[in-house]
Amino acid sequence: MVHDWVLYIAAFSTAFAISNVMTPVAKKLSIKLGAIDMPKKRGMHNKPMPRMGGIAIVVGFMATVLLLYNFVEYSDVKKLIGFFIGATIIVILGMVDDVKNLPAKLKFAVQIIAALIPVMFGVRIHVVLWPVTYALLKLSIPITVIWIVGLTNAVNLIDGLDGLAAGVSSIAAICVMVLCILTGDETAVVLTAALAGSCLGFLPRNFNPAEIFMGDTGATFLGYTLAVTSILGVFKGYAMIALMVSVLSVGFPIFDTLFAMTRRAAKHQPIMQADRGHLHHKLIDHGFSQKQAVIILYGISVLCGLVAIFIALKDATTVVVVLFAVLVLSLLVYYVNHRWRNKDE
Repeated sequence: MVHDWVLYIAAFSTAFAISNVMTPVAKKLSIKLGAIDMPKKRGMHNKPMPRMGGIAIVVGFMATVLLLYNFVEYSDVKKLIGFFIGATIIVILGMVDDVKNLPAKLKFAVQIIAALIPVMFGVRIHVVLWPVTYALLKLSIPITVIWIVGLTNAVNLIDGLDGLAAGVSSIAAICVMVLCILTGDETAVVLTAALAGSCLGFLPRNFNPAEIFMGDTGATFLGYTLAVTSILGVFKGYAMIALMVSVLSVGFPIFDTLFAMTRRAAKHQPIMQADRGHLHHKLIDHGFSQKQAVIILYGISVLCGLVAIFIALKDATTVVVVLFAVLVLSLLVYYVNHRWRNKDE
């Protein structure tokens, strides 16, 4: 397939510009609607913050996809319509939650409905793994729903530091975009390019010290969109490697969520109960500043993405080298930070 690189750059640039321009508008709208995040014990800020900034990301993404509609050879318009309907439900749910603080069980139920809509329009995960191929094919619908709902909440759970969710999501989107380029799906490439652009357009006003949060409106939309676009583009291989690559491409939110669920289960706490045990909290508790912690987690996200890409390229040697280099770099960063803390004390 011959890729239209001008189209991909246009998608990224347009989404970036619209999101960046819309961020101050989203801030004013958040204040007007009362979508304000008040300081709390487990929070990382000490003043009220507008928290419906995700509107800027949504508008940047949606407007770009619609503007470029006539220039893209969409592989399956039916699936795209299903995605847009489900995404709209997720956005409305997020906006209401940012204002009203809805119960977790209600949000979960609506998210399942939103996940089922693209499934009904043909968006499915088909994983082939001998000797349970037929069993997995029969479970394609629940597997797809679990993937969409799980990633929707995973991105929301890491939204705990200034710029963390926006930066990690943009890295994941770029990684998924590269993987979609490898599979040759132009639709998924345009969607992920627009998603990365809208995230980065929002990031300048969301990075520490932030002046606005994305809220559930942005975080759940990002997770939902990453989940669906990965199905459209990465899972096309119908092989177990597609599942591995997809998980790694958005690895940090997934692994952090799995650790959180395991941690809460071990403590006999409700799975949906918020706590201060996420990796970004641990980094802060170990003396890293917000900026340092976020940059470290950006690095982890880049690592997961690179490993996913190298696996897709079947380059095992590079994977080992990258993992070793990151291990050494991580130990060095920890050592330097530890020395600085001892000097300050």
